[in-house]
Amino acid sequence: MLPLPKIALTASDYPRLEQLARRAAERGDLDGIFLLGEINRADIVPDEMNDLDSRVTVGSWVTFCTNWGVSRRTVQLVWPEECWSDPARISILSPLGAALIGLQVGDHMPYLVGGCLNVVRVQSVTRSNPNVVKLFPASRRSRPIDDDPGPTAA
Repeated sequence: MLPLPKIALTASDYPRLEQLARRAAERGDLDGIFLLGEINRADIVPDEMNDLDSRVTVGSWVTFCTNWGVSRRTVQLVWPEECWSDPARISILSPLGAALIGLQVGDHMPYLVGGCLNVVRVQSVTRSNPNVVKLFPASRRSRPIDDDPGPTAA
């Protein structure tokens, strides 16, 4: 079994995470129990901590891989009410979300889904959506090449 990595939660996320996990755990929700265990073993750090950019927090975009053969995937870790049905959003109150919170790039974390042991490995963390790419810097071009130039004078 892999040793559990050290995790850190931001001081601003901690109160809401703890309340969310406690309520879910009191209802017997296994994901809430898992999340509460993670919260209880976490270090609480200031929001201005230097290595926070490489750490998974609520709102982070995380690229990860798992031991069950799914290729790399990038998702945003969100609060349960922000999850909707968007596959690019993972609720903090899911097995994977609870496993990701507080990890750093390079960390491995075991978690259970349907009684099966899985391991997630964090490959990158960013604060903004990594899939939004600025194709043409404003200094190079005012509009993309394939834009319709509009009507021409005859």
